Amino acid sequence: MLKIRLRKPGKSASGRVHSKIVVIEHGRAREGKFIEQVGFYDPELGLLKFDIPIYEKWVKVGAKPSETVASLLKRYKDQLAGKVAKARKPKRKGKKEEKPA
Repeated sequence: MLKIRLRKPGKSASGRVHSKIVVIEHGRAREGKFIEQVGFYDPELGLLKFDIPIYEKWVKVGAKPSETVASLLKRYKDQLAGKVAKARKPKRKGKKEEKPA
């Protein structure tokens, strides 16, 4: 059975953790050999790159997305449009701290 799930190749040069979205056999290790890369996800930047035609091709073949990949698609579905989609999470506006007098 094929799965579409996250693969964590390690830290980038700046020390940030990122993940690749890949098609892989269900029984393989997380860092094992994968069939094809579908996208890229950086949680710190909130950046999601996703190749929609490749994803749809694998879903038609019978690959099932993991819960995490499905939730990412659900969260960013409004921003994902086109062949290779890029989405960013919106920046949060923090509360301004008042300085004591």
